[in-house]
Order: sequence, then C-alpha cells, then structure tokens
Amino acid sequence: MVRSDARENRARILAAAREAFAEDSATSMNQVAQRAGVGAGTLYRNFPTREALVLAVYQDEVERIISAVPELLAEMPPLEALRHWTTDLVEAMRRKHGLGDALSPGAHQAISEQSYGPVIAAITKLLDAGKKDGSIRTDADPGDFLQLTGALWRAASSPEDRAPRMLALILDGLRTRPQA
Repeated sequence: MVRSDARENRARILAAAREAFAEDSATSMNQVAQRAGVGAGTLYRNFPTREALVLAVYQDEVERIISAVPELLAEMPPLEALRHWTTDLVEAMRRKHGLGDALSPGAHQAISEQSYGPVIAAITKLLDAGKKDGSIRTDADPGDFLQLTGALWRAASSPEDRAPRMLALILDGLRTRPQA
C-alpha cells in the first residue's frame, strides 16, 4: 500500500516532468523537483535516474492515451474516435522522439516492447467498433494501421504539419466502399 502523499508526490513529479520535458528535453532532475515542489530526495526515491523518469512519463502518457478509447467511442462515431485517438498518439510519439537523447537504445527497446501490445489492443477496439457499425473495412488490421501511423509522427511539422492531411488519407482508406 502506497501512502496517499507518496502517490500525490509521484503524480506531481510526473506532471512537472511532462511539462518540463515538453518545453526543454534537456531539463535537469533538480529543475523537475523544483517545478514539482518536492525535494531531490523525494524525486530520486521515486525515479532513481533521469532515464527512469523519462520512461515513467512516457508510460504514463501511453496509459492515458489507451484509457481514452472507451470515452471516445461513447462520444463519437468510430472513425472520428480513431482520428482523435491517433492525433493524441502522434503527439505522444513526437514527444517521445524529442526525448530520444535522454534514453539509451535499451530503454527505447523497452518502451516499444511494453507499449506495443496495449496500443494494438486499443487500435483493435477502435477498428472493431467501426467494423461493427459498417464504417470501417472488415480487412482493416491494427498492426497495419500502427505501421502506417508511424509515418505521421515522423512527418514534417513545420512550416505546416503534414500529419493531419496524411491521417485523413489513411482513414479514407479504412472506409467501407459502396458495392458497385
């Protein structure tokens, strides 16, 4: 059982780190501690290394994105839910790649292995909802979709972000077509 103040400290540290890393991927551990309003000891007790903190921020982000699927499906049609969800995923992946220098190759591998299954499961739920209502092709595959969306977070984001236009093309390819 983790005490409530310890849970709150951890949550504040993660929130502060997420904001700080988004502004500057070179943010130091001491800057994160100050921003979170905790001492260095509290920070290092929760996250013994900078890499551990970066991994935790990323994992927290993946869990947030995955847990959004049921709410999105309750609020909008499956294709629109998939668009919103994928846009969040693309932003998270761009942030992860921005933190790349802070992670060892082993940590990159660990992130990929830990998040692949849950991300595929979330995509499966979104695609299955669209297949069920007839808006998404029955041959749509979650692995194929994830592979295609990999291009979105690598797409140029300036001077104009190309990802939304590319995502529209991907989603158009998922739509069912009227029988001729």
